[in-house]
Amino acid sequence: QVQLVESGGGSVQAGGSLRLSCVASGYTESPDCMGWFRQAPGKEREGVAAIDNDGSTNYADSVKGRFTISKDNAKNTLYLEMKSLTPEDTAMYYCAADRRDWQLLPEYTYWGQGTQVTVSS
Repeated sequence: QVQLVESGGGSVQAGGSLRLSCVASGYTESPDCMGWFRQAPGKEREGVAAIDNDGSTNYADSVKGRFTISKDNAKNTLYLEMKSLTPEDTAMYYCAADRRDWQLLPEYTYWGQGTQVTVSS
């Protein structure tokens, strides 16, 4: 059974940085695409960043230049480096994985439980 466990969330002031991690386990076949999503209260879940098996990345316009997605295959870990955070980045952040290339669409099969990021002004 595939499990995704996020960590690294917390509370920071505007302009600060955080690095989220997502440890994956239970794969019988490696996912072709992994992504980070976020959901703020009262809003729909939105794709933040995605990465393919070949290392190609894709970002939402709202985070381009501030967030970086990466992965360490040896550690089965996905990362999201977040810089220049603003209060608008406040949300629950989820990692996701799938054999299909969903990119920033919230159609992934496997999801973590989320880690909260709160940015104060």
